[in-house]
Amino acid sequence: MLRRISLTSQISIGMLVGGFAGLILGPQIAGIQLIGNIFLRLIQMAVVLLIFGAVIEAIGGLAANQLGRLGGKTAGWFLITTLAAAVLGLLIGYLVNPGIGMNLSRVSHATEIAKAPSNIDQTILNFFPSNIFDSLAKGNVIQVIIFAILFGIVLNQANKAGTFNQVLSLIKQLNQLTVKLVMLVMRTAPIGIASLMAWVTADSGLKVVLPLLKFLMAFGLGSVVFLTCLFTLISWYAKIPLGGLIKGFSRIILIAFTTTSSAIALPVEMTDAESRLGVSKSISQLVLPLGMALNSNGLAMYLSLACLTLTQLYGISLSFVAMLKIILLSVIACLGTVVVPGGGLVALTIVVPTLGLPTESIAILAGIDWFSGMFRTVLNVVGDTTTAIAIAADEKELNHDIYEQVRPVTK
Repeated sequence: MLRRISLTSQISIGMLVGGFAGLILGPQIAGIQLIGNIFLRLIQMAVVLLIFGAVIEAIGGLAANQLGRLGGKTAGWFLITTLAAAVLGLLIGYLVNPGIGMNLSRVSHATEIAKAPSNIDQTILNFFPSNIFDSLAKGNVIQVIIFAILFGIVLNQANKAGTFNQVLSLIKQLNQLTVKLVMLVMRTAPIGIASLMAWVTADSGLKVVLPLLKFLMAFGLGSVVFLTCLFTLISWYAKIPLGGLIKGFSRIILIAFTTTSSAIALPVEMTDAESRLGVSKSISQLVLPLGMALNSNGLAMYLSLACLTLTQLYGISLSFVAMLKIILLSVIACLGTVVVPGGGLVALTIVVPTLGLPTESIAILAGIDWFSGMFRTVLNVVGDTTTAIAIAADEKELNHDIYEQVRPVTK
C-alpha cells in the first residue's frame, strides 16, 4: 500500500508545477494569482487572533518568577542573532560586491511603496495602540502584541489565587480552535502556493531575476552561512543532534520559503516547534509570536546587504562609522515591520532615506522582492524557533527524546 504523500512533499510539488506552468504558459495564466491570494487571505484572517491569544495564554499561565526571567532571555537571544545577521549581511556584501556593475537606469522606474513614518518618534509612537479593536481590525501585529503582553501580565498577577482560571481556560480553548482553523486552511497550501508561483513566473519570468542575480546570490550565500552557524550553535548549546534538528525544521523552512510570510508560517512553526523539535507549549507560545514581530534576522541581513548594494551602485565609499550606522538602522527597522510579503520594501523606506540615499533607489530591489523575501522569511522563522529551543533547553522544557525519531505531524 502506497504511503500517503506528506503535506511537505505536496507543497514542494505544487511549487515546482506552478513555477514551470508560469514559465511555459506565460501571461495567459497570470489570472491564477486570485487562487493564491485567496489562500493567503484565509491564512491571514486568523493570524492576528492566534498571536493575540497565544501571547496572553503564554504570559498569563507563567509563574511570577518565570515572567521576568524568560522575557530577559528572549530579548537577549533576539538582539544577538539580529545583530549577527546584520553584520554578516555587510560582510557578504563586501565579499560579493553585488552593486558593482548594475544598471543605474532601473532607478527611474517608479514603484509604489508604502509610506514609512517620517521620524523615529512617530515610529516608536506607532508601536502603541490607541484602540485595540482598531489594531485587531487593521492587523497591526506590534500593537496587538503590546496589548496582549500587558493583558497577559495583568491576568498573571490577578490570577495568583486562581480567581480568573475561567478566563485563562477560555483563551486556551479559543487558541486551540484557531490553530485547528489554520491547519484546515493549510490543507489547501499546495494549490495556493502553486498558484502564487505560477503568477510570479508568468508575470516576470527571468527578466527581473537575471539583472539582480548577483544580489540574490549574495543573499543566498549569507543565508546558508547564517543557518549553518545557527544550527551548529543551537545543536551544541541545547545538546541535540544536528541531523535531527535540521530534519525537524524541514517543514518550517519549506513553508517560510514558499509563502515569504512569517505570519503565514507561524501556525506551522508553533506546531512543529512542539511536536517535531521538542519545545514545550508554554515556551513556544511566548517566544514565537514575539519573535515574529521583534526578531527579524532575515530582514536585518537583507537591509544591511541592500544598503551596501545601493551605495556601491552610486559609487559611495562607506566609512567605519557609516557601516555601524547601517547595522544599527537594520536592527531598529526590524521592530514591528510588517510580517506579510513585501514588508522588506517598507523597512527599506525607513533605512534608505536616513542614509542619505534617494528613496527612488528602492525600486531597484522592488522587482525581486518576492525572491529575496524567500530568504528573509526562512532566516526570520528559523531565528525565532532556534531561540525557543535554546530557552526551552535553559528551562529544562526541551524534550530530547523526540530527536531520536522525528516523526511527521499526525492530523
